[in-house]
Amino acid sequence: MARPEQVLLLEPPHELKFRGPFSDVVTTNLKLSNPTDRNVCFKVKTTAPRRYCVRPNSGIIDAGTSINVSVMLQPFDYDPNEKSKHKFMVQSVLAPPDMTDMEGVWKEAKPDELMDSKLRCVFDMPVEIEKTHDMESSKMMSSNLLKSDSSTLPPKSMSSTLDDGEVKKIMEECKRLQMEAQRLREENKQIREDDGLRMRKGNVMSSQHSSIGMKKDEGLSARTMALIVLFFVVGVIVGKLVL
Repeated sequence: MARPEQVLLLEPPHELKFRGPFSDVVTTNLKLSNPTDRNVCFKVKTTAPRRYCVRPNSGIIDAGTSINVSVMLQPFDYDPNEKSKHKFMVQSVLAPPDMTDMEGVWKEAKPDELMDSKLRCVFDMPVEIEKTHDMESSKMMSSNLLKSDSSTLPPKSMSSTLDDGEVKKIMEECKRLQMEAQRLREENKQIREDDGLRMRKGNVMSSQHSSIGMKKDEGLSARTMALIVLFFVVGVIVGKLVL
């Protein structure tokens, strides 16, 4: 059984056009008009519910009035070679005069009472933005290719891609680094020599101090022995005189 013809007037009637760039939310409007003398219930459905936000996505359009539906496309990476397969469907049914529950109307509606209109989605990228997008994509591809090539080329091939000025700067920097390394080596050598000299001086001074101390000890012990002998001799003489 054929479905009845859609009573709502859609503007635009066949396609929803979204104009880029698509790095942010893009919104387009769908106008639904009810030219009849009865209220009409409507629903807006899509084949890609995660990609779109629809406000309002359902409701009632009074007789002789219209309503604007905002369809918001979420951000995504635009590919000009990929054609959009997204579609929308506006479904409607005449509201009963004594309607109190819209959900109940949809549940009780018979298939031959339902009306629908389908719209396809079109992504429109402005020419100047598309050129910029293509240029950026080309730059990114070229950069990635250069990186991959430079990682596989031997050192000689990598240096051949530099101009003379850059090679000269690199050579000067290498020479400066070599001179800096030589200066550091000389400073390190001088520090080691100074440390060795200080250690030798310290050893000489310590040996001199130890020999002087030994001589002093020897002198003291000799004088002590002489005094002991002298006291002994004097004691012997005094003893003989007393006897």
